Amino acid sequence: MSDSAGKPPVVIVKPETNVTSGTDVQDKLISAARIFSDLLKPTFGPRGLDKMLYKTDGTTAVTNDGAKIVAELMVKHPAAKMMVSMGNSQEEACGDGVTTTMLLCGSLLQEASNLLRKGLHPLTLVDGYRSALAVAVEQMDQDTHNVSDDRLAAVTETALRGKGAEAALSHFSPIITDALSILTSNRDDAGAEHVAMFKTGIGGLHDSRLIRGIVVNRRVLMDSLPNRLNDAKVAVLGGDLKIRSMTRDAEIQITSADQLDSFVDSEQARKKTIADAIIASGAGVVLCAGEVDRDILHHLADAEVLAVGELDESEIRNAADAVRANIVESVLDIETADLGVCGSLVWERREASDQVEDIIRIDDCSNPRVVTIEVGGSGETGTEEIIRGLHDALRATSLALADDELLPGAGSIHARMAHAVRRASEVEPGRARLAMDAYARALETIPATLVENSGGDALDRILELRAAAREDEGFVGITPEGGVGSADGVWHPRAVIEDGLESATETAMSMLRIDQVISARGD
Repeated sequence: MSDSAGKPPVVIVKPETNVTSGTDVQDKLISAARIFSDLLKPTFGPRGLDKMLYKTDGTTAVTNDGAKIVAELMVKHPAAKMMVSMGNSQEEACGDGVTTTMLLCGSLLQEASNLLRKGLHPLTLVDGYRSALAVAVEQMDQDTHNVSDDRLAAVTETALRGKGAEAALSHFSPIITDALSILTSNRDDAGAEHVAMFKTGIGGLHDSRLIRGIVVNRRVLMDSLPNRLNDAKVAVLGGDLKIRSMTRDAEIQITSADQLDSFVDSEQARKKTIADAIIASGAGVVLCAGEVDRDILHHLADAEVLAVGELDESEIRNAADAVRANIVESVLDIETADLGVCGSLVWERREASDQVEDIIRIDDCSNPRVVTIEVGGSGETGTEEIIRGLHDALRATSLALADDELLPGAGSIHARMAHAVRRASEVEPGRARLAMDAYARALETIPATLVENSGGDALDRILELRAAAREDEGFVGITPEGGVGSADGVWHPRAVIEDGLESATETAMSMLRIDQVISARGD
């Protein structure tokens, strides 16, 4: 094929490359993003439903946690990948609000699609969205409240609602606040990452409790030792508890039994030296990352010193933080100042299906920098979902403590922001006003979804919320039953709301700026 002058056309891409231009680009991107957000819509709020995820390795997970669902999905569409990236950023920054962010972004793009079909330019939409975001942030400034004890408890309970842990809401809420209270008094960077989770595999949710220390599953090799120690000094070793092996192959020629006895006695003496160094330090418990030599173990047991080996790196680090000990790499360098103290150490043996293992609880530490929530329950899948809910609540509560800024939940703040944006759009002279009105409608997606998932009529409830915001009746939102009522007792960290709204807006504006998709795969 050639042009009118007889010259062949210039080809700069492979023949299989597919180029999409014009309004088709926005339609495809918006459709993909909308489908993605609609996937999470039924999981939102205290009446949200769960998703069962069947993974490629054959395992299943049941959850309504937006971050978990996003992390498990295998997406290939570029718009869906942008949504996944947005969700991951929200989870990393705040630990909560992923589903809210997804819903807002999908709704912003849907509203944009309606205006694009009416001929509005994409950049006009971008300008209007940017102006609306500024107005929404100003409304947040007006509605921000400081943290109090009651509001902090409400933040925790709000994060737990709609999760598996809600069945024991009044039980878990004080556990979370107590855990963070202990940590904040002992470290400046207290956060959810300093709260470990341990599944007991027995009992129910109300058997869950807070451990002022750590819990590990390891075998206690010396059954003769007492299974409870009080006010014990703890040594934490970063390596093995054995004599150092030779780094080179060596042959030792022995010509008599006396020489063999001398060699064995020398080795035993070295092992006893290691045990004596620990005993001399005053340690009653030894936790080490590597192996524990049997002979050294017996020497320690004779002195009633409990040794537990083969802890992983995180367990060693947590143990040292819990008992306030220094991690010692060489056992011969151990000193009394390196030891920590635990109020109690209890180990109990449970017969497992494939091996015998002991649950070792190091508890009642005086100033722990790490604590553990021991989660009761025998169901593996259900317990995992409860732990995810507890982690979200820990992230939200620690964020509230760190920033000291809260916003009302239950869709209240989104309804108030929508009202503020709608009022601001009335003085906007250009077409950007249409985009600002669309932004306000998108904000109302949050309370509307809460109503829909509760089985109510979204249109009627949104009209009631608009009237309440217009009359400035205070913080009015959606009740768990799907009605309109006071939002007192429902609070979120401001960062969760603000970061989510900014991420959703920026992602939507990024998609609207795209005018051409070039696919090397041809799809």
